[in-house]
Amino acid sequence: MSSSTPAAPARPLPLAGLRVVEFTHMVMGPTCGMVLADMGAEVIKVEPIEGDRTRHLLGAGAGFFPMFNRNKKSIALNLHQSQGAEVARKLALSADVVLENFKPDTMVKYGLDYATLSAQNTKLIYVSHKGFLPGPYEHRTALDEVVQMMGGLAYMTGRPGDPLRAGTSVNDIMGGMFGAIGALGALIQRGITGRGQEVQSALFENNVFLVGQHMLQYVMTGLAAAPMPARISPWAVYDVFTVKDGEQIFLSAVSDAQWATFCDVLGLADLKADARYGSNNDRVRERPTLLPLLRERLSSYSAAELSALMETHKLPYAPIRKPEELFDDEHLLATGGLADMVLPDGPHAGETSKATLFPFTMDGQRLGVRLSPPTLGEHTDVLLGDLGLTAEAIQALRAQKAVG
Repeated sequence: MSSSTPAAPARPLPLAGLRVVEFTHMVMGPTCGMVLADMGAEVIKVEPIEGDRTRHLLGAGAGFFPMFNRNKKSIALNLHQSQGAEVARKLALSADVVLENFKPDTMVKYGLDYATLSAQNTKLIYVSHKGFLPGPYEHRTALDEVVQMMGGLAYMTGRPGDPLRAGTSVNDIMGGMFGAIGALGALIQRGITGRGQEVQSALFENNVFLVGQHMLQYVMTGLAAAPMPARISPWAVYDVFTVKDGEQIFLSAVSDAQWATFCDVLGLADLKADARYGSNNDRVRERPTLLPLLRERLSSYSAAELSALMETHKLPYAPIRKPEELFDDEHLLATGGLADMVLPDGPHAGETSKATLFPFTMDGQRLGVRLSPPTLGEHTDVLLGDLGLTAEAIQALRAQKAVG
């Protein structure tokens, strides 16, 4: 599949005809753009002429660019050069929605801030993605891990005394999603009032929203929430068990009916009859005695045997999977949860890989990949031509290093 040849969708997508220009990098802003792009918007990613830095990250950052930049076009502009910034402003003024996720006041330097652009286009919707909403912290440098540490999430994820970040860029991704939700709300309001507005989304506030349930737990119980590995579980059987040959599996029984079935299936009649384990709350109080018994009784089963029993009797369970194993997941493959796209950069540039799609359907269809993640500046000349620039003018800008 060519990254410049879109596949024809089965039906018009909900945001078809909407133009979005994004001045973004890393994960948060690009996620917002990806949401709008997957829903059909024309999303134009403005990159520096040397390219978005996430194209070349190593280790845990290697998946950032291909994951969060599909269904977008790329234009390479040098905002530090006056002609490049002028082109960027012209492009931004052609948009319905502008996205950015740079430090406060960065966009002001280039005349790309909301106040400047909205003075010329009152219908413009402008989505800023920041570390913090305006306030005492707004000038701090924020990263996902920073806000997880200061916002209680790392405390809740790790074991007591060992704060641990969540295993994905949870605040960046959700912060971008909240930015997109704000943009969709602003679009509806613009349809009513005819005017755009600025939307702000922030990492720290997103993180605090995620731990809000634990804040209210404290209010309701008077007890501070314990980190998840040490929490008082609301269910007695709700844990990872190490079984035959050291394999691991998550097993649960979250109701009295499920507990009865669990005992019947696994030959635990004595535990089912034991009054100490009669109700869920009884079992929760007796977890220190119950779980060691279960671990001993289940240790002779293989994970596959337990999976088959749980599946047959409709009990909740889960194999312990690694991310790379999900490429072969039968459910994802059968339901179209993975789509082909061409990788734009790195040692596998030009190769086709599977990519995860949004976890919902619209009119019974998944939102697929129409454009693979773009190569740097792949659409520069076409987009500049759409703005009315001649081939000679584009060549002159390129000679001045205003465009890539």
